[in-house]
Amino acid sequence: MIIIGEKINATLRRARTIIQNRDEAHLLQMAKDQAGAGTNFIDVNVGTGQGTGEDEIQSMRWAVETIQREVQTPLCIDSADPAVLEAGLAASKNHPCLINSTKAAEATLNTIVPLAKKYGSYLVGLAMDETGIPKTVEGRIKACEAIVRACEKQGVPVENLFFDPLVVPVSTDGKQGLCTLDTLAEIKRRFPTAKTTMGLSNISFGLPVRPRVNEAFMHMAIYAGLDSAIVDPMDTKMIAAIRTAEVLTNRDRHCRQYTRAVKKGIVQ
Repeated sequence: MIIIGEKINATLRRARTIIQNRDEAHLLQMAKDQAGAGTNFIDVNVGTGQGTGEDEIQSMRWAVETIQREVQTPLCIDSADPAVLEAGLAASKNHPCLINSTKAAEATLNTIVPLAKKYGSYLVGLAMDETGIPKTVEGRIKACEAIVRACEKQGVPVENLFFDPLVVPVSTDGKQGLCTLDTLAEIKRRFPTAKTTMGLSNISFGLPVRPRVNEAFMHMAIYAGLDSAIVDPMDTKMIAAIRTAEVLTNRDRHCRQYTRAVKKGIVQ
């Protein structure tokens, strides 16, 4: 499982304060903690909801440059603004990055896919278009197909794509958990060289005891073909759920990751 560490996200109070105060020490500590927990990519989202677009560009440059001075883990540059994405990619100075994200809308594809080509980056493709998140598997696959066509046209390899089937809270629509799982399975069937990812915790929004729902959904998603997830790498219960599911789906050679997690006390 490819883990994308979710902690440096300005929608979270602690990260927002760090970014607003240009607190290098605490930003580095957050990055180092996630890297030490085995994160494969560290998500960097600096959108505080305050200031101008130029302020966000400057914040992204600052965050990327600060982290990469001392942390070698690749970054996931996360923004809805192509200018902010490019600022982060340029600041990464040819380190491998993951762009988060594009959807199947012409304007978005025409601005973000070229960035993936220019910087040789991996790219998260959202299974949605300009009208929003389709309610059916067929609608989401149609969006994925449009993203693949745009990538092929602009020379971005399909194997550099991470498709996000998108997670809608089951508290608002009980069918959407199955829709996401079925979309995952269909993506893996249609685009076998691409990877899949998701921000999994949205599934439990509005429900009590959310971690239990998240862990169960993780098991199901790994079975359906999930390759990556945006999670807290220091959430030992979630990591335990991942390692257990990998064993049961033959994705952990000789059960080595599971055994290491047991020795570390993560799986109990």
